[in-house]
Amino acid sequence: MGADRAGGRRQLSEVARRDGREEPAEVTASRWRPYPYRDNSLNLFRLVLAALVLVAHSYYIYGAGEGPHLHGENLGGWAVAGFFVLSGFLITRSRIRTEAGPYLLHRIARIFPAFIVCLLVIAFICGPIAMLLERGSLSGYFSTPTTPFQYVWSNVTLYIDSYTIGSTLDSVPYAGVWNGSLWTLFYEFACYIIVWVLGGLALFRRNAILVGGVFILSLAAWILLPALERFGLDQSFGLLAKLAPFFFGGALVYFLIDRQGLNTTLALVGLAASTLLIAFVPRWGGQAAAPFLAYGLLWLSAVVPQPRWIARNDVSYGFYIYAWPVQQLVILSGGAALGLPLYMIAAGAFTLLLAWASWVAVERPAMLRVRPRGGHLRPPETLVGPSRAA
Repeated sequence: MGADRAGGRRQLSEVARRDGREEPAEVTASRWRPYPYRDNSLNLFRLVLAALVLVAHSYYIYGAGEGPHLHGENLGGWAVAGFFVLSGFLITRSRIRTEAGPYLLHRIARIFPAFIVCLLVIAFICGPIAMLLERGSLSGYFSTPTTPFQYVWSNVTLYIDSYTIGSTLDSVPYAGVWNGSLWTLFYEFACYIIVWVLGGLALFRRNAILVGGVFILSLAAWILLPALERFGLDQSFGLLAKLAPFFFGGALVYFLIDRQGLNTTLALVGLAASTLLIAFVPRWGGQAAAPFLAYGLLWLSAVVPQPRWIARNDVSYGFYIYAWPVQQLVILSGGAALGLPLYMIAAGAFTLLLAWASWVAVERPAMLRVRPRGGHLRPPETLVGPSRAA
């Protein structure tokens, strides 16, 4: 009987790998089922996480303090767990299914085009609007450091070096910062590169030992960071050490789900374990909980339905990268008079419009250009983390 159940799980895993769909009769007959790669609610989950980051940032940008916190992290800080564990799962699958060259090309196409367009929109649309609202003219906008050209050029590599443009945004509560969210993309792409390198090793494709080792190593780096900082490590190492365990916790769970499938009992245990670790283990409990959280969220994404429009339009990335500048412009336009809740709603509505435009005009076309002819555009395998303020 045990061999039959194991064989059934392997069969379900093969179905999942082959076409990403479930076979209803087999799912009903087993407590385990393959993950529905083509029919899940990941777009919805990522949009909700991006919205939580907007809510967290609203307190700062509105001037209402830091908002709700748990163990020193606000909502945006905890949203990173969801973002990165899901990203680790999907990106690991992408690397195993894709050769090194196409994998890297797909990752570049997913991140950079929308990112660069966002920089240009901030520098040459949002910035001038802010200048007119604050000064009444564009005098000095293109010549006062940091100029809009310098802003774009200094940030184009994903490593955010400039947050300001000239003298804009000097009259708002969170002064001078045009986008406090983009910095996380550098660390996400760093995780992509690590997976790209690991994917060239045969051990990476055979089992979870290598990824499990990377997860443990990254968790240890975060736990031991106070001691490691004595060796002169800079802030960038600390931020990578903080985010990497979430990513590789999700990567580790990929091997379990790909081979065994989803199990409701295991998912509920995972959600409970992650809740306990986050609630009762300060500082590194969230990182240690990453595999449990990943399994629970992926199970939820398989059972919770999402609206058809969201299934067809993954606007979460655009929502994340445009939310902060939109929030600043809403404040400059008198949005503070709305009160904090209505301000959040107004900023979210405008951000959603820009996110949809980014998806239709930039993100989807960029991904289609790097897909093989006749290939279908699957849900994007890119997630974003919280902002620096988070």
